[in-house]
Amino acid sequence: MKSTPNKKFLKALGKRVKELREKQEISQSQLAFESDIPREQLSRIEIGKHATSVSNILSIANALSIHLKELYDFDY
Repeated sequence: MKSTPNKKFLKALGKRVKELREKQEISQSQLAFESDIPREQLSRIEIGKHATSVSNILSIANALSIHLKELYDFDY
């Protein structure tokens, strides 16, 4: 089965979230707490299985103390 552009985008975004989180040596639980997103939902975001809201993406960027555009700095 071919991956749709939407699925590819979600996987790339999730990979970027995880990459930035790990770069800052922040646990998934800690980022979930700081961004006020359930840890299970953050896990699904990181593996590309959850299309989250722009509000949640902004919360993640704020919790990581990065600009929103840095979060979207990836190819897919």
